[in-house]
Amino acid sequence: MAEELQKIGVIGLEVMGKNIALNIERNCFPVAVYNRTREKTEKFMEDHAEGRNIKAAFDLEKFVHLLERPRKILLLVKENAVDKVIEQLTPWLNKGDIIIDGGNSFYKNTERRTSELERKGIRFVGMGVSGGEEGALNGPSLMPGGWESAYDELFPILTKIAAQVDDGPCVTHCGPRGAGHYVKMVHNGIEYGDMQLIAEAYHLMESVAGLDHKQLAEVFDEWNKTDELNSFLIEITANIFAYIDPETGKPLVELIKDAAGNKGTGRWTVQDALDLGVTIPTIVEALNARIISSYKDERVDASKELSGPNGNYEGDTKKFIDMVRDALYCSKICSYAQGMVLLSKASKENNYNINLGEIARIWKGGCIIRAGFLDKIKKAFDDNPSLPNLLLAPEFKQTILDRQDAWREVIITATKLGIPVPVLSASLNYFDSYRSERLPQNLTQAQRDYFGAHTYERIDKEEYSRIDKKGGPFHTEWTKIEENPKPSCDE
Repeated sequence: MAEELQKIGVIGLEVMGKNIALNIERNCFPVAVYNRTREKTEKFMEDHAEGRNIKAAFDLEKFVHLLERPRKILLLVKENAVDKVIEQLTPWLNKGDIIIDGGNSFYKNTERRTSELERKGIRFVGMGVSGGEEGALNGPSLMPGGWESAYDELFPILTKIAAQVDDGPCVTHCGPRGAGHYVKMVHNGIEYGDMQLIAEAYHLMESVAGLDHKQLAEVFDEWNKTDELNSFLIEITANIFAYIDPETGKPLVELIKDAAGNKGTGRWTVQDALDLGVTIPTIVEALNARIISSYKDERVDASKELSGPNGNYEGDTKKFIDMVRDALYCSKICSYAQGMVLLSKASKENNYNINLGEIARIWKGGCIIRAGFLDKIKKAFDDNPSLPNLLLAPEFKQTILDRQDAWREVIITATKLGIPVPVLSASLNYFDSYRSERLPQNLTQAQRDYFGAHTYERIDKEEYSRIDKKGGPFHTEWTKIEENPKPSCDE
């Protein structure tokens, strides 16, 4: 009797791969597993395989032969290892087989891999996975892109292992080629913004309002019960402030060095936004905040040389905390607005056809940025799929109009007291720039024309076509340029 074949294979048994393999098997899909390091595979099988429909292989040929056709193989390896694994794997595959890259891969690499594997008849799916260790095990948000026929075959598995919310599993086909990894990249950029906004709210409440770790835990716990700020990141922030280090008896968060790392997805988001001409200042400043935090030794030295304001807040503490909450929420709206504009522009440039309302829906559960207000974002794009910016959605527009005074007051207070709030400030500047009918770049364009003859358009002659000789673009000889007289050769 022929050996029963497994439905799907997982390559890579670090935290994410291990937990997703267990998630898949728990949802009644037999799994084959493989890891480059034999010892890791053996340890996984020893710890987890008993009583489960999991089979292990210790070389790729045997691994592939454990799988039913068309083979479905999920890679959960580091970005710099993906090409090598694909190279080693493909000799054992057949036309129509499916490779899924579930790691944090740069979308342009996914585009390239899709084309390369298509020539070999292998279907490639680049799939963003968000949720960390807990999400991988109990239900992540999944953002697959690539071959739609491959997604259709993966659908029964992905819809079972994804996080489940009120309107379905947190998975959708994001679009062709690199669309899935692009969506995940922007998710991570928004995550950078969210995390820095929360950090700035903490800094203000600690430094201005004088809250201790217990009070901070209580405030964030209270905020997490609201429709506006209910989210995974606010929830874990409350838990972090409540955690006491067993070694010292002190709040552990106060013992952690104030230097944040970044793994690259934030930089990718910023770089691609610049390439596309999309402004995402909240996300840019969140990345900058992490970078400057890494200058710890320089900052310690500079703190002894450079002084700033030394005042105390004399207002009502409870009112100030409420204003910080409003500033945080308004800035959070700006962060998501910028991310959605970037997704929209990339979708048009790359022919991804991304459904922004559906993306908001699959971010409601499982992922790091899951938040209650994503329902409102989904509704905004469902009501108006061509909405140019979330700031113009009726509910978000009214929210910011009602709370902008508090937002501004928080930033004024921070500035007076010398507390850096780069992302709260960048978000407000984004709002103020977007709502301004007139900006000072008329002068910038005049300067560009003055020194580089870059031309300009005139607001009093906009009725003319740009290609009409009467209508511009225009160039002015701002001053008469005279050639310096040549020195005499006799001198």
